[in-house]
Amino acid sequence: MLNIAQIRNGIVIDHIKAGQGIKIFNWLGLDKFPHTVAFVVNAFSNRMGRKDIIKIDNTITINFDILGIIDPNITVNIIEREQISNKIHLKLPWRVEDVLICKNPRCITSTEKYIPHIFYLENQELRTYRCEYCDEIRFAGDFR
Repeated sequence: MLNIAQIRNGIVIDHIKAGQGIKIFNWLGLDKFPHTVAFVVNAFSNRMGRKDIIKIDNTITINFDILGIIDPNITVNIIEREQISNKIHLKLPWRVEDVLICKNPRCITSTEKYIPHIFYLENQELRTYRCEYCDEIRFAGDFR
């Protein structure tokens, strides 16, 4: 069994759907992070079968909306003095700005680059969002 050392102060992003961890790793820019990062792919999980895990040996600011869009079942554990001080259960955000991009060529965001891409949760079960300006539907997994 693989054993990764416990972190003293940092963040553990857990219960990531297997294969999705690389999206989070890249989005957070952890390959350029100056502290220790452990990225575990396809770890065994009683609840999920297989999962990815990211352990960051320092605290960073994370946009939980992005993580919620990638996978609303992710758990974020904040670690202080080798103990979980806060456990954050994510969910799909009801509104996102500049996370999803409208693909409709007639949308105002296609011609006016200064206008933010704003989407509202359309269907939680299907994980779809609707563009504020043109009503284009986007799947949550199609984030930037």
